[in-house]
Amino acid sequence: MKNLILLVFIIFYFPLSSQVVSGLVQDNTGLPLIGVSVSEKGTSNGTITDIDGMYFLETRTKNPVLIFSYTGYTSIERSVEGITTLNIVMEEGILLGEVQVVGSRSYNRSSTNSPVAVDVIEIAQLANTTGRVEVNQILQFSAPSFNATKQSGSDGADHIDPASLRGLGPDQTLVLINGKRRHQSSLVNIFGTRGRGNTGTDLNAIPAAAIKRIEILRDGASAQYGSDAIAGVINVVLKDKTYGLTGGVTYGLYSTDVGGDYAEKSGEEIFNTNGKNRALDPDGDKKYDGNTTRVDLNYGVSLGNKGGFANFTAEYLTKDRTLRPGYSWRKGYGSAAVDQFQFFVNSAYPLGEKSELYIFGGRGNRDTDAFAFSRSEPSADEPRTVAALYPNGFTPRITSNIIDQSFTGGLRHEMSNGWQADFSHNYGFNNFHYLIKNTNNASLGSASPREFDAGSHSLAMNITGLNFSKYYKKIASGLNLAFGTEYRTENFQIFAGETGSYATYDVNGIAITNPASQQPFVNEFGVSPGGGSQGFPGYSPGNEVNKSRSNIGFYGDAELNVTSKWLISGALRYENYSDFGNTLNYKVASRYNIFDDLAIRASVSSGFRAPSLAQIHYNLIFTNIVAGKSLQTLLASNTSTVAKSFGIESLQEEKANNLAAGLTYKKGGFTVTVDGYIIDVKDRIILTDVFDVSELNVGAEAAQFFANGVNTRTTGLDVILNYKYNLSKKSSLTGGIAGNFNKKEIQKINNGNLNPFTFYGPFSQAYLKAAAPDYKVGVNLMYQVNKFDAMLTYTQFSQVVLQDFQWVDSPPSTQSEADELFKTATDTYKAAGTLDLSVSYNITGQFKVTLGGNNILNTYPTPQFDGWTDQGGFNDSVQMGSDGRYLFARLGFTF
Repeated sequence: MKNLILLVFIIFYFPLSSQVVSGLVQDNTGLPLIGVSVSEKGTSNGTITDIDGMYFLETRTKNPVLIFSYTGYTSIERSVEGITTLNIVMEEGILLGEVQVVGSRSYNRSSTNSPVAVDVIEIAQLANTTGRVEVNQILQFSAPSFNATKQSGSDGADHIDPASLRGLGPDQTLVLINGKRRHQSSLVNIFGTRGRGNTGTDLNAIPAAAIKRIEILRDGASAQYGSDAIAGVINVVLKDKTYGLTGGVTYGLYSTDVGGDYAEKSGEEIFNTNGKNRALDPDGDKKYDGNTTRVDLNYGVSLGNKGGFANFTAEYLTKDRTLRPGYSWRKGYGSAAVDQFQFFVNSAYPLGEKSELYIFGGRGNRDTDAFAFSRSEPSADEPRTVAALYPNGFTPRITSNIIDQSFTGGLRHEMSNGWQADFSHNYGFNNFHYLIKNTNNASLGSASPREFDAGSHSLAMNITGLNFSKYYKKIASGLNLAFGTEYRTENFQIFAGETGSYATYDVNGIAITNPASQQPFVNEFGVSPGGGSQGFPGYSPGNEVNKSRSNIGFYGDAELNVTSKWLISGALRYENYSDFGNTLNYKVASRYNIFDDLAIRASVSSGFRAPSLAQIHYNLIFTNIVAGKSLQTLLASNTSTVAKSFGIESLQEEKANNLAAGLTYKKGGFTVTVDGYIIDVKDRIILTDVFDVSELNVGAEAAQFFANGVNTRTTGLDVILNYKYNLSKKSSLTGGIAGNFNKKEIQKINNGNLNPFTFYGPFSQAYLKAAAPDYKVGVNLMYQVNKFDAMLTYTQFSQVVLQDFQWVDSPPSTQSEADELFKTATDTYKAAGTLDLSVSYNITGQFKVTLGGNNILNTYPTPQFDGWTDQGGFNDSVQMGSDGRYLFARLGFTF
C-alpha cells in the first residue's frame, strides 16, 4: 500500500518530459495575430495567442513540435526541442480544408475583425472539461444567446431538443457545417414544448468529438446564406488535425435528491421524490439515476505531403432516463433514455497546386425511450385502460429510432486570374420512427397488443452550389468580392404505422372504415373507448405525405476596407421557391476602429424564413385529454379543406428586419464586446389553439392549424467580457462574464375574424415568449498551472413566466374570462442559478483525468407542483432543466 501511494505521488507531482515555450506570432506586416491556435503535435495540448500575439505553452512530449494555425493564413510546424522562445511570422494563404469565418465570404477575415458579432467556441475542450456529452447542452452553458433545455412529456421533443438563438424559434437559426447548409430534422414540435409549431436542426446529431470549433453569428444573415438565418447562424467547423488518435471516456450520473416533502405538501401520493417510490423503475429506490457514458475517438492522418488530410470520429453515448416527482398521472416525469452511435469524417486532398477535393459528412443512429402521461386504473372515467392488460393502470413509453446522415463533396480551385471557385453538392437526411411500448388500443379490448409501430416521418435535402470569391489587396486597403448560386430540393414524407396504432375497432375486432354500418366496441363499463395506441397515436394511410419542393438562389457579396480602420460590407440575395414565390433580401454592415483598442460596428438587414414542408403538410389525429375527458383532435395540414373553411391562408414566408449596433474594446489581456439588436418578424408561423369541429364530420371533435399567426419584436443586448492574465510562464488565470438580455413582444395576432383566445391564447403566447429567459448571465474562471487546471462557472437565469394547463382545460373566449384565469393559472419560476466546477490533471503527455460536477448546488426551477404544469411534473423544463446535480469523471488520452 505504501508503494502504491508513493507511485501515485510521483506520477502526479513530478512533471514528465516538459518544457515551457513562449513567443510572439505576427503577420508579414509586423502586426500581432490574436487567437492563433498553437498546439503540440500528437497531443491534445494547446493554447491560443493573446491580445498582444503572445503565447505560453508547456510541452508534454520528448521531442515536441508546435503547430501554428489561423484562418486565412498558412499553417506552420516547428520543432521546439531545447527551445524556450520561438517567434513566428505567418503568411496569408488559403489553408487546405479551411473555411471562412461565418458571416464573411472573405478568406482574409477573422472573428476578431468582423463587422458583426461572432462567438468562437472550442466545443471539444468544453466537452472534455464540463462533462456535458451533447452539443446543445454544451452551448446552453457557454453561449449566452443560445438556449436549449431537455423536455419531458412532449412527444417528439423529448427525443430531439428544441434550441434557439436570441429567444426566436428553433427554425429561425441556420446551421452550417464547414460553411455548408445543414439539413433540418423532420420533427415538427407540437405537444407541450417551447418552439411549438417549429422545425429545427438537431445539433446533437453531430458528435462533439468531431468538432474543431463552433462559430455563432449573432446577427441576421439571410442575404448571405438564405432562409432561416433570422436570429443568426451557427457554423460547425469539423476537426482537420492529422496526428494520431485522441479520445476519452466520460461517465456521469444525476442526483435524485430534489429536496422538500412534496407528498406532504400536496396531500396526494407523489412518485420519484428524492429517489423513492419509483414505481416505473424495476431497480427501485435510487440516490442517483440518468447514468451516462460517452466514449469518443478521433483519428487524423495526412494524405500525401502537400497538406491533404483525413479526420475520422466515432462516438458512442448511452444515457439512462431520469425520474423526478410527479402525480399518479405523471409517474414518468423526467428526461429520456438515449443510446446513440455516430461516425463522422472530414477530409481534403490537393489536386495539384491550385485545386483541392474535399469530402465530409457522417451518420448517426439514436434510440430513445421516454415515458408518456400515465393512465389510471380502468373505469368508466378511464376508458383508455384495458382492464385485462393493465388492472392497475399503465404508463406508455414513446420510443424512437432516429437516423441522421449527411454527405458533402466539393472542389475548390484557384483560377489563373486569382478568383477562388468552390463547387459543391451536399445531401442530408433525417428519419424519425416511432415505436410505442407498454401501451394498448382500448378498442381492441383484451386482444390488444402492448406494442405498436406508429409510423415515421423523414426529410431529405439536396443542394448544389457554385461560389466565387476574390480578394484585391491593392484596392483601397483591401476588397473582397463574392457571388454565387445555389439550387436546393427538399422532400418530406409521413409513413403510416401498423393498423392497430391508429384504428378504432368494432365489436368484431375489425378496424372501422364505415361508422354508419359498423358498431364500435363497448368495454365492460359500457363505454366505447377511442382507438389508436396510447401515448402516441400512429399515422394512418390518410396522414401519409410525400411532398417535394425546389428553390434557386443567387447572391452577391462585397467587403471593402476603405482604410485600415474602416470596413464596409454589403450583400444581396434573390431566391425563388416552387411553392410560395420569390424573395429579395439585403444586408449592410460596417466596422470602424476609433482607436487601436476600440472599434464600433453596426448592421442593418432584411431576412426571411420559408415555411418548412412539415409545417405545410404535417397532419395527425390524436386523442387529447381535456377536463379529464378524451378529445379526438385533428392537426390539419395547411392545405386541407378544414383549414380553408376556418379562413386559414396558405403559408407564406416569415419576413424579418434586423438592426444591430455594438462596440469592441481590447487592452492587454482584457476584451469587451457589447452588441444591441432589434429583430422584427412579420407573419411568424405558429400552431394555433384548438377549434370546435364536431359538426364538420372530419373524424374529430377539435382541430388546430399552422398559420402565419403573429408579428413579434425581439429587443436585446449581448455583453461579453474576458480577461486573461499570465501569472508566470507556467500559470495563467482567465475570467469572463457573458450575458444576454432579451425582451420579446407580440405586436400583433393575425387572427382575422377568428376569436383571438381560440386562435392563439395566453397559454400558447407564454410558450413563445419563454423560448429564452429575459436574461442569462454566465461567469467563468479558469486557473492553469503546470499540468493542473480548474474551472468554475456560474450561470444565472432570469425568472420565467408560463401559463399552465388550466387554459386548455377551461379555455376562455372573452377577456373577462381570461382575466380570471390569469389569477390562478400563471406559473412564475423565480430567478435562479447553477454552479459548475471541474478540475483536470495531465498525468502524462498521453493521459488527462478530469473530475467535476454541474449544478453542484442542486438547483431546480422553483417548484409549482400544483398538478397543472403542462409537462405534468413538479416543474416545467425551463432555466437549468429538471435533472438536478450531475457528477462526472473523464479520462482523456492521446497517442
